[in-house]
Amino acid sequence: MQWLNYVLLTVASWGLYGVFLHSGQMAMNDPVLGRYKAFLFVGIAYFIFAVLAPLVLLKTNGSDFSFPAKGVWISLIAGTLGAVGAFGILLAFGAKGNPQVVMSIVFAGAPIVNAIVATWMHPPKGGLAGVPWQFFLGIVMAATGGCLVSLYRPPPAPKAAAKAPAAPAPASRGVN
Repeated sequence: MQWLNYVLLTVASWGLYGVFLHSGQMAMNDPVLGRYKAFLFVGIAYFIFAVLAPLVLLKTNGSDFSFPAKGVWISLIAGTLGAVGAFGILLAFGAKGNPQVVMSIVFAGAPIVNAIVATWMHPPKGGLAGVPWQFFLGIVMAATGGCLVSLYRPPPAPKAAAKAPAAPAPASRGVN
């Protein structure tokens, strides 16, 4: 069951991803280019965790560093899809998408796409007839859940009214 710990690590990481990505974009204090600045640092983090860390692990575990072409290309496509998806999230935020809604649609929609494509690429015995009805119900439930979370998200707290500037303090008399 160690795999489940890794899955939960991913759930937590990706669950926090959108919130931190949006916060990072806002913290760049650049309403036009802030999303690109944030994405640059996402790329730096990917370089550290997806380039340097595997190189160290491959080296320390005695890899022969042979990479079959098919594995290279499929992996490059996977990486491209991940990066394009992350960029799409930033573009959605930049187009005034609410992080709760954007990420709810992403995280409800992605498993649906994954389930359909994985079933198509690795069909069950008996074809579509071999797919249990619960699979289709799960797809409907995932879509419904994404819609419900998006439609009924809690409203944000009202912003505090801007305070009037304080009156200047009276000049003091006397010696300091």
